[in-house]
Amino acid sequence: MSDTENQGWATAKTLAEALPYIQIYDRETVVIKYGGHAMGEEQVAKLFAADAVLLKMLGVHPVVVHGGGPQISAWLAKAGVKSTFVDGLRVTDEATMEVAEMVLSGAINKEIASWITQAGSEADVRGVGLSGKDARLITVEKVQRTRKVADSDEEQMVDLGFVGEPKKIDPKLLQALIFAEEDYIPVVAPIGVSETGETYNINADTAAGALARALDAKRMLLLTDVAGVLDKNGELMRQLTVAEARKAIEDGVATGGMIPKLETAIAAVEAGVEAVVILDGRRPHAMLVELFTEHGAGTLVCK
Repeated sequence: MSDTENQGWATAKTLAEALPYIQIYDRETVVIKYGGHAMGEEQVAKLFAADAVLLKMLGVHPVVVHGGGPQISAWLAKAGVKSTFVDGLRVTDEATMEVAEMVLSGAINKEIASWITQAGSEADVRGVGLSGKDARLITVEKVQRTRKVADSDEEQMVDLGFVGEPKKIDPKLLQALIFAEEDYIPVVAPIGVSETGETYNINADTAAGALARALDAKRMLLLTDVAGVLDKNGELMRQLTVAEARKAIEDGVATGGMIPKLETAIAAVEAGVEAVVILDGRRPHAMLVELFTEHGAGTLVCK
């Protein structure tokens, strides 16, 4: 048998083995947070778009929420604005907010939507770019954060500027796109608006978690730049309960940007999302491995 024939049989076997998992996710919503440096690599981004189209073709309802931290930082550096972070969240003044919205809602959002449309052109699967400002999708309130004062038990307030937390989600627009007769894949930029009409930046992991809860998603996938949650020896932790995830934050196992990811995972699972997976978005087909194979990928957080 030739190599080409062998490849064909191997592909058929893989598809057959995926059937039980495809049935598990049939007509279920999966919220995918897409972020990290992988977004800046066009070839990786195009593979991601093709995988999102494949999910839709297999009966899954993907909803993409994207970040854009590295791209925002690059644009701010061009403008001579320095970025400051507190517990993984960017401090956002008015100038930073303008750049963040331009980069997130403008450049990145439309690019991902366009790549999905191109990848799905044969079957007419279309990406639709939105932000939390559309149709009252995400109403936010200003984030309040405290941090310990050095060499003291006292805590002080930290003003993060125009950084918001989702207060209310109105999922009607997303539901209309998800359940339309046509095959649409919503792509959401993590920008929200306050009750008084001010624009706020939202941590993309937090926005994805809020949307996953509101859409009653079966799974939320947090695609990032690392393999998942690593223990103190740098080994991948394949599964964590909510209690174990909290302990990982308390013990300092999870640091920096992994803290909001785990906090998001905990909140989403406690609000009814069956499980949240933190996985490496730079690896081609990571989503397919996670959803449609027995061993999965990354760190799964569940009850």
